[in-house]
Amino acid sequence: MTRRSAGEHKRPAVPVRRSSPGHENKKSWNRVYDVVRGVPRGNVATYGQVAALAGMPGAARQVGWALAAMGPDDDAPWHRVINARGEISPRGARDVEDLQRALLESEGVSFDTGDRVDLGEYGWQPRVQEDRPSGSSAAKSGKGEAGARR
Repeated sequence: MTRRSAGEHKRPAVPVRRSSPGHENKKSWNRVYDVVRGVPRGNVATYGQVAALAGMPGAARQVGWALAAMGPDDDAPWHRVINARGEISPRGARDVEDLQRALLESEGVSFDTGDRVDLGEYGWQPRVQEDRPSGSSAAKSGKGEAGARR
């Protein structure tokens, strides 16, 4: 278990309609969590972007399942992952969507009148490591790099 820094919020328990992940899913879900941990405050990533960076291109839905399966004590900033339209994806629990929006707004992310985030302004542009050894994180935070929110 990882300690939280001030200002980080626990993810509320959300009912999950599927069984626990199998061994292979656990490994891929851990890669998802590693990528999500790299998304800096004040930035967002899309489900598809996280999937690609986790080595699972085309598996955006699986990223959603992995984030939904997180426990309240997990430390990946789940709230920084939104859909490709720049919207918070509905989960069936409106209070979780409201919490996600509140957490993003507390980090300086703005929503337009259509409840969308401008991905051009707030979208995370990670610096991909070209020569990374197998099993290492797919991206660095990109903090201070072009594309990261200034």
